[in-house]
Amino acid sequence: MNNTGGFQFPDFYHFPPFFTIQPVLITREKQLAQWRELILKYHTDLRIKTLVIHECPLWKNASIDRELDRDEINLVMNDFVKSGHGEWEDPEIRTRCRILWRRPEQLASDIYEWAAANGYINSVCTIYELHSGEDVNGMSFQGADEQLLRRALGILENQGKCAIFKGETSDEDGLKFF
Repeated sequence: MNNTGGFQFPDFYHFPPFFTIQPVLITREKQLAQWRELILKYHTDLRIKTLVIHECPLWKNASIDRELDRDEINLVMNDFVKSGHGEWEDPEIRTRCRILWRRPEQLASDIYEWAAANGYINSVCTIYELHSGEDVNGMSFQGADEQLLRRALGILENQGKCAIFKGETSDEDGLKFF
């Protein structure tokens, strides 16, 4: 539960009041923005696609003996999802949140910029190549959740910037960029 993979925590994570939801609205809004930033950076840096509420090490900072309680975690996570950076995988019970490293629209733009910069316009590649190929090292969509990746590609398809066609497996589904 305390595996943070060498992640470098921001200074505010070591400030005890960070772990108490602030009663003054403007202060709470700033605090929730810091929680959004922390959750997103942690999961993006460590390439974690899903936040499992009861397994997330962010809720407790043992070095200052502080942690969020269940209601505070719910408040933070509801704000995170409302901001568009996450989606409940199980909306009824809210125990698992898909982390949107980038919003689908941002990811679509990143993918198209990559395709244009790397000579993929009027060329074909597979979903697998886009997700895990050598040409995507360091890109925002490398290793992204497949459902999120497909949503981004759907945006590009609706914009007339690519066509998606079926392969024998989902990894073999192809793309042609225009």
